[in-house]
Amino acid sequence: MALRSIIEIDEEKCNGCGQCIIDCAEAALQIVNGKARLIKEVYCDGLGACLGSCPTGALAIAQREAAPFDEAATEEHMKEAKKMNEGFCGCAGTKPVNFSEKTKESNVSTDEQPELQNWPIQLKLIGTGGAYLNDADILLAADCTAFSAVGFHSRFIKGKKVIIGCPKLDNAQQYFEQLTGLFKDFSIKSVSVVRMEVPCCGGLAYITQQAIKNSGKDIPYSETVIGVKGDIKKEGMTPLIPKIQAV
Repeated sequence: MALRSIIEIDEEKCNGCGQCIIDCAEAALQIVNGKARLIKEVYCDGLGACLGSCPTGALAIAQREAAPFDEAATEEHMKEAKKMNEGFCGCAGTKPVNFSEKTKESNVSTDEQPELQNWPIQLKLIGTGGAYLNDADILLAADCTAFSAVGFHSRFIKGKKVIIGCPKLDNAQQYFEQLTGLFKDFSIKSVSVVRMEVPCCGGLAYITQQAIKNSGKDIPYSETVIGVKGDIKKEGMTPLIPKIQAV
């Protein structure tokens, strides 16, 4: 142990938005139980690249005794994290399926007609695959939104390929890398983010915008914010926020 600079996280201030995960080039931070956590001291270089994006001021660089930064261990850790991002779980239920040409049921009303065109829909399961995303309009929805808004299929899903996720509960860095890869690899027509009004859900919009920026493409972006009671708080095309830092 030696006295050195290392990240310090105020759990009371942390809202679990995951924005710091994106700016940590060493993948030393993860969201655990809704809060940012330092995985291992040896992965943190103490340079503070993650500080600028924290909206609540929960991050600081402290001087304390800690295990020294291990560059070799960090590189190995980053390789393993990348493998996990690209891996396929082997479950038959995650096999990519495009059923956009399905026949509609004649006895189902418009409001009740299912509009889902692809499977899987969880971002972690799609990985960097899913050729059906090529030339598609993408709906990137926070997990809770479909349970909050009435007529979600007809209003938001119709005509789009669906991806869902929650950066508060999952690895935001993984989301960023996967989305960047998808935006680079496929010809995406547009991206529509639908999220809840709660602060942590804003991380999904932030990650998506940064991934579009990092892909180097000019992809039209729109955003809808749903209130916790199901009302629409915000809707429409949204300018991308400036790129903070390449990851």
